[in-house]
This record gives sequence, C-alpha cells and structure tokens, in this order.
Amino acid sequence: KTRFYIISLMLKKNKNLASNTSIICLSPYYGGMEMDAFQMAKMLSDVSNVTLIVKKNGPIHIQHQNEANHLGIKIEPVSFIKNLSLSLILNTRKIIKKNTIENIIYFGASELKSLYFSFMGLKINFIIRHGTTKSSSKKDFLHRIIYHKVNYHIAISKHLAKNVKKIIPFGKNTQLKVIYSSLRNAPSNIPKSKVCSGPSISLLHVSRITEGKGQIDAIKACEALYQMKKDFSLHLVGEMDPNYQQKFTDYLNNVPYKNSIKLEGFSANVAQFYIESDIFIFPSKGEGLGNSFIEALSYGLTCIAYNNTTFPEFRDLGFDLFLAEDQSIESLKSALLTAIDFCENNKVAITKNIQLAEELFSSKKEKREILELLR
Repeated sequence: KTRFYIISLMLKKNKNLASNTSIICLSPYYGGMEMDAFQMAKMLSDVSNVTLIVKKNGPIHIQHQNEANHLGIKIEPVSFIKNLSLSLILNTRKIIKKNTIENIIYFGASELKSLYFSFMGLKINFIIRHGTTKSSSKKDFLHRIIYHKVNYHIAISKHLAKNVKKIIPFGKNTQLKVIYSSLRNAPSNIPKSKVCSGPSISLLHVSRITEGKGQIDAIKACEALYQMKKDFSLHLVGEMDPNYQQKFTDYLNNVPYKNSIKLEGFSANVAQFYIESDIFIFPSKGEGLGNSFIEALSYGLTCIAYNNTTFPEFRDLGFDLFLAEDQSIESLKSALLTAIDFCENNKVAITKNIQLAEELFSSKKEKREILELLR
C-alpha cells in the first residue's frame, strides 16, 4: 500500500509539470502524421492532462480509443464535413473550454482557419507541428492573420525548418524549433548481428503505398538484381491508397519478377520486418523526416534513398547511408548494387547508425524538448 501511495504521488506530481494540453489531429487518414499525433499524446500523458481532439469515427478515434482510455488520455471526437465549418469551430471551442486547455499542439494544416476562430479570445499556447514539406506560400494577408498568434512552430528536421521559414508567416513573438521525432518502433537492443548473410537478399520498404512514396521506383531498381539473376525479395509494408491501387497493380502485373515483390499490407508488428531484412530502400520524392527511414537506421539496416529533401541531413548528422541522384532510376540501381556489395562484404548491422539513432531520436529527448515549450 505504501509503495502504491508513493507511485500515485509521483504520477500526480508529474501530471503537474505542464498545464492541460490538447493534441489536435483531425485527419481522416492513418499514416505517419496520425501515428505521430497519438505518440505525442502518449508521451505527454504522464506530465500533463492530455485531451486528444480527432475526427469522429476517423482512424485515430477507432483504432486508439481503448488504448487512450487505458493511458488516461481523453479522446474528444469532433464531427464535421468541411474543414472550414461552424460545427468544427464551435465544437472544438467547447472542448477547449470544458477541459480548461492551455497548450495545443496541432498536427495538420487543412483545419487551421476553423481553429483560428475556435481559439479567438482564449489564452492558448498554440504550437503547430510540421511534418511535411509545403510548396505554396502562405504569406498572403489572410494567412498572416491566421498564423500571427502561433507561439511555436515545430519542424521535425532542419530541411523542414527552412521550408517553414520560407512558406509560413511568423507573428511578432512566434518562434521556430527543430525537434526530431522519436522512434515509434525502437529496438530494445541490437536486433540482429548479421545482415546479407543468406543466399537471398531481403529488401524492405515501409510506407503507405501511394504516389510519391517510391514503391514503383524501388521495384524498378530491382531490375538490376533480376538481370544479374540474384535471388532477392522486396517486401512492401503499408496500407494501399485506393486511389493509387489501379496504377500500382497495372505496373506490377507487367514486371517479370513480380513474384519477388511481396505486398505485406499494413502491419502492427513492423519491427519484425526490420529484424528480418537486409536492405532498406526508400526512394521517396521527399520527406519531412521519414519515420520508417529513421527506424531502419536504428535497426542497423543498410539504407538507400534519393538525394532530396531531408535525406542528405541524415548524412550530415553522421549516419552511414547510400544516396542516389534524385528521381534517377539508373542512379538508384547503381546505389542498390553498391549497398548490397557493402552489406555482403561486411555482413554486420551498422552499429554506428544504431547508436546514433538511439541518441538523436529518443523519446526522452523529444519529450524534454516539447515540455520546454509548454506552459
């Protein structure tokens, strides 16, 4: 009983480290951003009373309701049809006032106009977390009004920080912070000591199967292995975008080595794929950071990407990886062959990458840096 009382006091004390906090993610999809939003809620749940505001009957609401209840995270679903709507404005405002929320961390962009009106007149520490590269400027008059009360912009990479500075208008007191995401599927120890030690090469790509994520480019690169008569398998882990399925299927059906391409679908145990693979190939058109990429680095896999957006940053941070010329399939094929040669000659996980990933992408580090921004 004494031990339970002490633990209860400790938890109560930790909860008071930050004022009531809301994570807002109203996306109807379920990808990296949505996973990050729930991870953030979990991370802060022992230092603040956390309310997670999500789209009613959306994937976060459906998939995480029970886990949220178990962790003491309050889920508040909001029903709305349009991103700018009176129902979204009023319902969000009602939730904020009811739960006396002072800190808000927003994942997204589409609903920002509605949130501006939801927060009007309230003393909110408003933080926007940026996870994707934006292309069109938001520095017009309307967006200057909407963004001027933002307290902090969080960019999850230096590349995104530059993008935010270029695209987003800043208020007089708005600050920009770079905070790297923590690993969602961090290995508890070095997951495997050997790679590329078997007769077949196991390649891995982890992402939602959709335009721009590079699955087709990865398949094209494997042509080099097929022509060399090298035994390989490429495992594509991720949910299929229904709007992309026809294009993807049409291409795959015409590939002579399609039996070597394994469509694994969404997996709740993606860590097992990292453990069982040798090479991580991720020829994305661009990432804010790339959760699956940092996870692959943390497992010691030999990693390949295009030389675009945030990927050169990994090399600057000290990681060993292989970069192909952006959007060049021939360069990607060459990088793949070089990576396999490196992997087969060394036959060990890249421990340097494992240690560096644990240091740079730890949940303790991310939590500490987020907590510094909260009231």
